[in-house]
Amino acid sequence: MIRYDVADAVATITLDRPEAMNSLTAATKERLLTALRDAAQDREVRAVLLTGSGRAFCAGQDLREHADNLEAGRGLADTVREHYNPIVELITTMPKPVVAAVNGVAAGAGASLAFACDLRVASEKAKFALAFAGIGLAPDSGASWTLRRLVGQGRATELLLLGEPLDAARALELGLVTRVVAADDVLKTAQELAVRLAQGPTLAYAATKRALAYAATHSLSDSLAMEADIQDECVATLDHQNATRAFLAKERPTFHAE
Repeated sequence: MIRYDVADAVATITLDRPEAMNSLTAATKERLLTALRDAAQDREVRAVLLTGSGRAFCAGQDLREHADNLEAGRGLADTVREHYNPIVELITTMPKPVVAAVNGVAAGAGASLAFACDLRVASEKAKFALAFAGIGLAPDSGASWTLRRLVGQGRATELLLLGEPLDAARALELGLVTRVVAADDVLKTAQELAVRLAQGPTLAYAATKRALAYAATHSLSDSLAMEADIQDECVATLDHQNATRAFLAKERPTFHAE
C-alpha cells in the first residue's frame, strides 16, 4: 500500500494501490502516517517526496470502504480525526521540505494531500478535483486551510463549491502547483528538486515553514516578533556560521543541519 525508500537524503513515499487509483483505506492511511513519522524522525532524511504509482496521484478516500462504514452505521469511522488530520498536520509541520510529484489524478483528500506539501510538481496530464461537495461533504484534510493560502478566499470558495476538475495548466495559472512538466519527467523533476532541497539549509527551511504558518494567523507586529525569535535561533546554528564564512571566502556553502 505504501512504499518507502531513502536515497540522497530524500525519503520517497509512494502511495501504491494503482488498481484503486491510490485511494485511501484506513490501513493505507495508517501506513502513510507511519512513513511520514519515520521521515520526520530520521536525521539522515532532509527532504520528503510524496507521489503515487500508476496513473493517479491519489483519488482520495476509498469510497467502497466508506460505503461499508455507512451501511454499518459507523459514518466516517472517525477517520478525519484519526487519520487525515494527523497526516496533514505532520506534512505541514514537517521540519524539512515536502515535495509532491503529482503524476495523475488528485481528487478529494488526494488533492488536499498535494496542497499540504510545500512544493508541487505536476504532470501535464495531472488533474485536480475538490470533489467533496459532489458527494455531499464539506472539505477535509486541510483543504479549507491550504486553499485559502494558495489562491485566496474567493477562489477557494469557487473551487470547493463547484468542485470542477482543473487540468495542470489551469492549476499552474492559479498557483496551485509549482511547475508543470511532461508526464515522463514528473518524478525525475520532483526528485531533482527534493535532492536540491536535501542539500540545502534544512534548519532554515524548517524555520521558514514555522514563520509562514505563524504569520498566516497573526498580526504584522506579532509576526515581526516571531521572525526575530526565529532568526536568533538560525544565527546560532553552525550552518549559518559556516555559510557566512563560505560566502566571504567566495566558496559554496555545505549544510549539515547543525
